[in-house]
Amino acid sequence: MTLPGDEVDELVRLRRQLHRHPELRFTERQTAATLERLLGPLGRIRTGIADTGVVLEIDGGAPGPTVLLRADMDAYPVQDSKQEPYASRNPGVCHACGHDVHMTVAYGVAARLAADPPARGAVTVLFQPAEEIPFGADSGAAAVLADEAFRDRRFDAVLGLHCWPDLPAGAVGIDRATAMAAKDAFRVEVLGRAAHAATPALGRDAILGLTAMVSTLHAAVSRSRNPDELVAFNIGTIAGGASQSQVAERAEATGTLRTHDPVVRERLKEVIERVARQQAAALDLGVRFTWANEMPPVRNAPEVVALAHAELSGHVDVVDLPVPPLTTDDFALLGALGPSLYVKLGVTGERGGAPLHSGAFDVDERCLATGVAALERLTRAVLDGRLAGKAPAPVAGAGTAATPAEAVAR
Repeated sequence: MTLPGDEVDELVRLRRQLHRHPELRFTERQTAATLERLLGPLGRIRTGIADTGVVLEIDGGAPGPTVLLRADMDAYPVQDSKQEPYASRNPGVCHACGHDVHMTVAYGVAARLAADPPARGAVTVLFQPAEEIPFGADSGAAAVLADEAFRDRRFDAVLGLHCWPDLPAGAVGIDRATAMAAKDAFRVEVLGRAAHAATPALGRDAILGLTAMVSTLHAAVSRSRNPDELVAFNIGTIAGGASQSQVAERAEATGTLRTHDPVVRERLKEVIERVARQQAAALDLGVRFTWANEMPPVRNAPEVVALAHAELSGHVDVVDLPVPPLTTDDFALLGALGPSLYVKLGVTGERGGAPLHSGAFDVDERCLATGVAALERLTRAVLDGRLAGKAPAPVAGAGTAATPAEAVAR
């Protein structure tokens, strides 16, 4: 399934423009302005969704199924290390998770739907702010759900995609059930007593306690999970102390626990908090432990997974992904709006291959046409009533609608 060359060229230009001008969570105002200008001719738009988000509504010729297509907008706080003309011009900020690609693909699908409107149904294209969530911060998807534009709404399908360096450009990966893991972020504050470095016995060293705690927590999590349990534990930041000549009074660390199984999740959360408190007590230190940013897993609805395999096979390279990853995404929350599917878009080829959240992250831009082709085909399949159990209503002048079985066989 291919796109005309002029459409591909437009997608590449847009992706590079977005990549050059990345913006952090809830500051995506230039990004929103660019999208508003492009989307204006395509349908009804609303801006200011969850502060900086943009929504486009495209109606078909008659009432019918509804689709929500989501793309995240924000960039990641890392320095772009690429030597490319389209490298980030915003120091310390980079589209290192592919959200520029996600927006470009969503725009491409919207443009094709507007040029050839569906016979029935409606499509809502959501450009969502703030998918990247620092410790204790709000989720952009949660803000969208609280926005009046999405209150009490339901969709027949909720679709999205994510760049995936493990797959080649031209491929899309489909997880069988779980597309992303649950994430629980934590902060542990170790509280000691300050003293001069020359008289350490008068103090209680918070840094010493925290460094011991880091090793103990990694060992405790490792020995509290079975080999068949998919788990990722990370301590990503450490800070503390006031001077090289002082026994530190306070130190803190933040990290994440990522899991798929809710039983394993609760078991390991208990282990982490208990071990942290025990380690602090053993060294006569105080401790404050806080959980935040608890995000559920992204679940793919089985009927949408089946539709994706039926519709995309033979048109793009479809890769079955039997082992779900331990990355997370607040797309999980949008599953409350309807049966969802989060597709993995292969991006590695002449460019690409660097890991997500790396300043070297880049993509083979042939992935743009693949993403547009895949999501457009899926969207039209839902609108045509080919999702299991969603028989299409007749359209005036179009004769009798096909049964679901006939529609899938087309």
